[in-house]
Amino acid sequence: MGRVFIAGSINMDVVATADRHPKVGETVAGKQVHYFPGGKGANQAVAAAKLGAPSTLIGRLGTDAFGQQLRQFLTAQGVDLALVKDTADVHTGTAIITVADADNTIVVVPGANALVSAEDVAAPMLSKGDVAVSQFEIPQPTIGAFFKQARAAGATTILNPAPAMACGPELLELVDIMILNETELGFLTATPLADTDAPARFIEAARRLPTGADKTICVTLGKRGVLALVGGEPSLIAGRAVKAVDTTGAGDCFVGALAAQLANGKSIRDAIEYANAAASICVQRMGAAPSMPTAAEVAALRG
Repeated sequence: MGRVFIAGSINMDVVATADRHPKVGETVAGKQVHYFPGGKGANQAVAAAKLGAPSTLIGRLGTDAFGQQLRQFLTAQGVDLALVKDTADVHTGTAIITVADADNTIVVVPGANALVSAEDVAAPMLSKGDVAVSQFEIPQPTIGAFFKQARAAGATTILNPAPAMACGPELLELVDIMILNETELGFLTATPLADTDAPARFIEAARRLPTGADKTICVTLGKRGVLALVGGEPSLIAGRAVKAVDTTGAGDCFVGALAAQLANGKSIRDAIEYANAAASICVQRMGAAPSMPTAAEVAALRG
């Protein structure tokens, strides 16, 4: 069995719920405020751990109250935090999230996440069969150093290029599997996309990503499911009909679930179908990291 190593962000999510999102310059009355552990790195690490893979998180926390609470939570979820550093004089990453009618808007303030360094990601001893995962909530040079180390060790690399931002081809060349949503795909390919577009339009855009034909690309499409390009061959895995409550952690659940399945020796196609099922459970609960399902829940759903 391989292991999952996630270099990424750790945030406290401050979530306000409302009937609708405010327009620019408008104030609306909220319903509730919640404090949920989050951050794309932490979410993905929790998903992988709860779905049965040894999961190690590499990142940074502040020495504030949020940092202490997040460390306690992640430890309780079975995530190995030996490579998470406490950093003085900087606040723990924080996300301000508004949830209305199951959709969300998010403002992320990086804090300690912005200080995750190449030195930090040099610590894990990766080996063949391991899976190295990262996202764009830590500095890109750090991700590049992490993936170079993974490649040298024969590990599989997974990039979730979120939030969407420009990146150079030298980083993308180090990626074996890219997992992104239609917004990120549209940004990286300079293609206007909507979630109602035909699958062929997403396939066309995905083929324009500056990755080799041998790479795997997964485009998560919410309730429509997942469009996958595996070895250049497209397939659409249909979404599951569920009542979504909060979609905040769904993409991270998919990433962590897929990484866990690959670490456990499953094929890429089996891993994609499994991750699609896991994400459908995640969206039926509030919060990001706390909404990640267990392996038993996914098994029960898949029959």
